Amino acid sequence: MKKITLDTNAYAALSQGKLPVKQAMETADIIFVPVFVFAELLFGFKNGSREQENLVLFNDFMKMSGVSYHFPTDETALIYSDIALDLKQQGKPIPTHDIWIAASAIETGSVIITYDKHFLHIDQVRVWDELK
Repeated sequence: MKKITLDTNAYAALSQGKLPVKQAMETADIIFVPVFVFAELLFGFKNGSREQENLVLFNDFMKMSGVSYHFPTDETALIYSDIALDLKQQGKPIPTHDIWIAASAIETGSVIITYDKHFLHIDQVRVWDELK
C-alpha cells in the first residue's frame, strides 16, 4: 500500500496543475494531510484574495477517496523531539512546522511529497524521488 504525506508546497503545486504532484497522488492509496499543512494553507488562503474559493477547493480535495488529515499523537511528539534534537546536533535547523510534517510522515510510514530540500537532512524520513 503506497502512502504519501503532502507538504504545503505540494498542495500549492497541485492546485496550480503541476503534473509531478498529480502523478504522485494518482499512484497513492492513502494521502495524508498533516494538520500543520492545513494551518499553513489556511493562513495562505486568508492572506490572499480568494480565501473562500481556495477553502472550497481544499474542502473538496479533502473529500476525495483516500485523503485524510493526520492529527498529532503522543508518538508524533516523540518523533518530533528526536528529529529536532538530531537536526540541532547536526547544526541544520529547519522550520518547526516541517519537523512536525516529517514526524507525521514517519509515524504513518509515508513518503513526503515536497519541494523543500531541507527534508533530505532528516535521516528517518522518506522523501519524494522528484526531490532527490
